[in-house]
Amino acid sequence: MSTTRRRVVATAAVALAGTLLLASCGDSGSGSSDGKTLKLWHYEGPDSAMGVAWNAAIKEFEKTHPGVKVKFEEKGFEQIQKTASMVLNSNDAPDIMEYNKGNATAGQLSTQGLLTDLTAEATKRGWDKKLSAGVRTTSQYSTNGVMGSGKWYGVPNYAEYTMVFYNKDLFKKYGIAEPTSFDELTAAMDTFVAKGITPLANAGAEYMAQQYLYQLALSKADRSWVDSYELYKGKTDFHDAAWTYAAETFADWVKKGYISKKSTSTKAEDAGVSFIQGKSPILFSGSWWYGRFQTENKFAWGTFLWPGSNLTLGSGGNIWVVPKGAKNKDLAYDFIDITMSKKIQNLLGNKGGVPVAADPAAITDPQSKSLIANFNTLSGKDGLAFYPDWPVAGFYDVLVSETQKLITGSEKPDAYLSALQKAYDKGVPKT
Repeated sequence: MSTTRRRVVATAAVALAGTLLLASCGDSGSGSSDGKTLKLWHYEGPDSAMGVAWNAAIKEFEKTHPGVKVKFEEKGFEQIQKTASMVLNSNDAPDIMEYNKGNATAGQLSTQGLLTDLTAEATKRGWDKKLSAGVRTTSQYSTNGVMGSGKWYGVPNYAEYTMVFYNKDLFKKYGIAEPTSFDELTAAMDTFVAKGITPLANAGAEYMAQQYLYQLALSKADRSWVDSYELYKGKTDFHDAAWTYAAETFADWVKKGYISKKSTSTKAEDAGVSFIQGKSPILFSGSWWYGRFQTENKFAWGTFLWPGSNLTLGSGGNIWVVPKGAKNKDLAYDFIDITMSKKIQNLLGNKGGVPVAADPAAITDPQSKSLIANFNTLSGKDGLAFYPDWPVAGFYDVLVSETQKLITGSEKPDAYLSALQKAYDKGVPKT
């Protein structure tokens, strides 16, 4: 979620202001280990599919490692993103940590020498065989920190992708059928606006707004366009047809009332709660919400892939990384292994996650089957296009601030795209 996350995880984390900053100062005994404690950090909500599965993995780990205890600390997503470099460069680094994947995050840490090379373990334990090529992309980073090749610095044990979540009860109330084309989607939104309802839940203060815009661009793009933007395999022009269409359409959607101008200060959690409470009929976001919606939605709801596009945002999930300064690396490798086991993978799948190594026959929940089937459809057609903030360090904050200006109307699409071009060009590795 991030950088991309654009995820603020749903029920998530106690935002303990300054927790990570304080960690750099050290706490008693945190800099050494007796080999009987695994220090684990992650930011998944306890009711999310990943949170449930990883809690089960902790129990399994302690069961198979008598005398060893897992010291779990729940962190906020934004906390880890903003202070990871400093914390991992201190004596207080955890043994294993969930971290955001991509060039600007895990790639950057790998070039700073802060992450352990997991290549040998990935081969020895068969993690490389369990991950499909598309999911594996975010596990490996070159010497320049570019994903897709090189050494293994992380392991995802789930996948993620974006989709349109919609409130079936509200659609039925206003006589709207499930959209099967882009024109039908916009027609549905016109109907809601006519009834005084803002159709799209949005979060301008975090990842959600930029992901709407990126999806609009993807609907006019192809794989080579994505590779140029994300992997530097060509020139990226923010004034090309895809980006121009996206910025102009997004601005037009604000004018039409599909997106509220007041959403500039809204966070992802606010947008998710708006959907859960039945206030917003449509939310475009990631599979990380799925388990929570299964638990908390009190209305009939469904999902569909963004109509009229072969590409959507998605990738392997956030990755397990082992800090270079971890005191118990072997224990960390064992924990990763458990999260990749059939038992934990099957549980993750039945709780609304997208497992990477589950037994398909073991996934019995109908909604979960649909979630995984849509992912397989995307993966099968090479439809995962990563996330907009990944290419360069600091781009997430640029996208947030610039997209807020697009929502308020204080910046026109052309100026918006020029601002993105400037920040992108400044950050692209010089070869």
